[in-house]
Amino acid sequence: MMPREKLLTLESMNQRVRAAKVPILGSLVTRAGEIQKEIQEGIHKPFPKITPCFFGDLQLMGHKPCTYLRQVAALCTYPELLESDHFPEDAKAKAREILKSLDNGSVGCYNQQYLMQTLPEKIARSIQRRDNGVPSHSSNIIVSSGASQAIMSVLWLLVSDAEELRTGILLSVPYYPLYMDVVALSGAVMVPYYLDEERGWAINVDSIRTSLPAARRRYNPKVICVINPGNPTGHVLSRENISELIHLAAEEKLLILADEVYQDNVFRAGATFHSFKKVLYEMGPEYSEQVQLISVNSISKGITGECGARSGYIEFVNIDPEVFEVLHILKSFIEPAVLGAVMLDVIVDPPQPGDPSYETFMLEKKTLLYNLAEKARITEKILNQAPGIYCNPIQGALYAFPRIQIPERAVRLAQDRDQEPDDFYCHLLLEDTGIVLCSGNGFGQAAGTYHFRITLLHPIEELKSILLKITQFHTRFMAEYS
Repeated sequence: MMPREKLLTLESMNQRVRAAKVPILGSLVTRAGEIQKEIQEGIHKPFPKITPCFFGDLQLMGHKPCTYLRQVAALCTYPELLESDHFPEDAKAKAREILKSLDNGSVGCYNQQYLMQTLPEKIARSIQRRDNGVPSHSSNIIVSSGASQAIMSVLWLLVSDAEELRTGILLSVPYYPLYMDVVALSGAVMVPYYLDEERGWAINVDSIRTSLPAARRRYNPKVICVINPGNPTGHVLSRENISELIHLAAEEKLLILADEVYQDNVFRAGATFHSFKKVLYEMGPEYSEQVQLISVNSISKGITGECGARSGYIEFVNIDPEVFEVLHILKSFIEPAVLGAVMLDVIVDPPQPGDPSYETFMLEKKTLLYNLAEKARITEKILNQAPGIYCNPIQGALYAFPRIQIPERAVRLAQDRDQEPDDFYCHLLLEDTGIVLCSGNGFGQAAGTYHFRITLLHPIEELKSILLKITQFHTRFMAEYS
């Protein structure tokens, strides 16, 4: 009997999937795992353990879950707890309100009405409060299973194989690597625009405007993606910079995809989060009624850090109703688990002044932001004291993205090993200190520059120790390879 030809092989599979490269650490994680095993086997290393410094997962890094949110989630999951004296009355009232909205009062039901109408209405009211009264309509909001799924669904809508030129998606560099893979999976092509590191990672709108004619000769640029506050850069866009980009979108007929999942993580004095929607409406009807905007938010960051709950939302502005009707077909692919939606409900409708849980809720929020601000200050101070490292002011999100100097000799050695220079640097750092960083090339960077991303989520004293080890390593590295 002749052997059957296999239908699914590396060559026959969807090559768009094969091209995806979501893991941004690659061989670094593999080697870190090997080293950790060697330590457990008693092999001597110059450090006692592996120290991962790349997670944006607040709770994994020790952040305490939001008390009020977990109380309401527990009550909704096990309503018998409503008879307990261990929960504040406002948490019980919130749980009863949610349970009344759920089919048969259970998070175990599909709960289509809750996901498609009740919760979007609450989200719309929350957006309206955030934007000082700018209208928001529940009919323009879809609840999603987090930001990643939301972004993928939006690009499914925007990419057309019927057009002569491939759809172009303008992505900032540095970018969050998910975007590169979503663009590849959708069949679109990335059109890069470079954030201005010398101006605190601001968007250089003039540079984008200048580069678009050349891009249009090869592709059909439709969308400009913006992450604000920035990942991996930690910057927060000024209102003026957002206004400039909206002007550009209007002139060039671009749809704006605003990733605003870090909007509650703004902690530097003088930095303020401005939603794209609010700025759009403040610019008047010429823009607010014409420019198309899609914004994304989730509960994975902010003060909750509920990465595992996988819940968020998409808001559409100036999207044709006919398109939106088609979009409803995608809902079943992107809807969150009901318990995640319940957590989203709590965050968009938090305790108010006078409620029993209000003081605890606000204390937890202020403590998180204060700690992030202090960690950002410490990170900037220690890194900028090291010759050959420069760290921009960190205004928001959860990371720093410092630029590092790599001597030419080290660059050549990296090339000989078929490595990117900053991968070479991060591998040496790992072997020397046990610290695992994300190298900058996984996020994109201007030619001839090198970076790494480090999280701000370690406890303060541990973060100081990590930063000092990095700067000491960098000093030795420069001395050896210069």
